[in-house]
Amino acid sequence: MRFLAPAALALLLALPGAAPAAEKATAIFAGGCFWCVESDFDHVKGVLDTTSGYIGGSIANPTYENHPGSYEAVRITYDPAQVSYDQLLTVFWHSVDPTDAGGQFCDRGPSYRTAIFALNDGQAKAANASKAAVAKDLGTVATPVLKASAFTVAEGYHQDYYVKNPIKYRYYRTACGRNATVEKVWGAKAYKGIKGASS
Repeated sequence: MRFLAPAALALLLALPGAAPAAEKATAIFAGGCFWCVESDFDHVKGVLDTTSGYIGGSIANPTYENHPGSYEAVRITYDPAQVSYDQLLTVFWHSVDPTDAGGQFCDRGPSYRTAIFALNDGQAKAANASKAAVAKDLGTVATPVLKASAFTVAEGYHQDYYVKNPIKYRYYRTACGRNATVEKVWGAKAYKGIKGASS
């Protein structure tokens, strides 16, 4: 196979009608167990990739066995031409219990708290505006909007857990009460914006 030299490739891409590379953007959300957050966002049109990891803790290079203060979170890569950050915020809020400050569902403790990690001022402004709207809807919101710090990718067996271990995943999600609680909190708005909700 022949490859074009960089200069030739650049010239080709500059020609009229050449398709530009798809723009990508990133969002980071903590919503309890990162297996479930991955699954939910993977069902959103325009989401290109989801990665489980740790953020907001007190040590460098946290692991599942050692991540003091870290949130379990998911880094989302998306196509802004297909889904906006505001739409992702809507999905986030309606797939968690934002009134719970101590964790999510059966998972308790700092690792399982909810949070929005803003990567820039625009995201922070949008996140705070959406939080205010949710507070009007629910009366109280325990989810903070935080400035994003270093994101550490979780161990390989956590990535796409719901795909690799579908039976164990579904049992965990049901037994933990995630879907039932989200539906109780949000009613008809539960899992808004997610295709194949409660998966």
